[in-house]
Amino acid sequence: MAQPSLRDAFAAKRFIVAPGIFDMISAKVADGMGFDCLYATGFGTVASDLGVPDAGIATYSDMVRRMSRFAQGCRTPIIADADTGYGGLLNVRHTVLGYEAAGIAGIQLEDQESPKKCGHTPGRRVIPAEEMVLKIKVAVEARRSAGTLIVARTDARTTQGLEEAIRRGRMYADAGADVIFVESPESEAEMREIGRSIHKPLLANMVEGGRTPILPAATLAEIGYAIAIYPAIGFLAAAGALERAYGHLRTTGDSIAIGESYGFKRMTELMGFPEVWDFEARWAQDNKKE
Repeated sequence: MAQPSLRDAFAAKRFIVAPGIFDMISAKVADGMGFDCLYATGFGTVASDLGVPDAGIATYSDMVRRMSRFAQGCRTPIIADADTGYGGLLNVRHTVLGYEAAGIAGIQLEDQESPKKCGHTPGRRVIPAEEMVLKIKVAVEARRSAGTLIVARTDARTTQGLEEAIRRGRMYADAGADVIFVESPESEAEMREIGRSIHKPLLANMVEGGRTPILPAATLAEIGYAIAIYPAIGFLAAAGALERAYGHLRTTGDSIAIGESYGFKRMTELMGFPEVWDFEARWAQDNKKE
């Protein structure tokens, strides 16, 4: 079931900064750094698991399996991308039940047509707002715990304009969504208008190189946002570091100059090797006694 601490953080109006996680190494690193929340990014998860674009290719089964791994391996509450709910109303109910059973604290649903596309790429189309309202109502009814947050995202800004995106945000709030996510506003002025117009906790999507300006946490809080997610920060950093390391190896034929940027010892600790070694040592001693 969902951890109540995430809902408590919203209730206390404590601004939340949530880094994106995309595999178990990123999840373990982020989990140990004291964040209030982690964000399981669809783009990064699909890329790391399947090596394909976040364009509606990953299935519910693909995603719930990964989300379960994240939740089981982390102490920090996780908000997870659940795309469109993977189908109609029955699929939405199944998705919410599955993500919640996996241990996810917040379930993000969006109003795109299927197959969906990443929110900062072109070609996105949205379903009628009334259809999304029904999806939200089903999601709210389906959750087993009041601590599970339903995050409603609209992608209407890019193709239908800011006014329609705000209208949908209000409708989704009235339908029972706990957090409203207006995707891809294109200026600080638009973000301020969203903050003035929607009176539910608001989520800002801070994508490096995306359509939305990156604003400091203090500014986001001041203009009305409650949480900022940074879905790409981890996988962009990882890809850049890998490219540099592999490029050096390809050029020089060795890794001497690179050194251990993270450290092999730290990695063994992060993955829990010391506990394994302690276990093996203890049982080896017990075997000798017998």
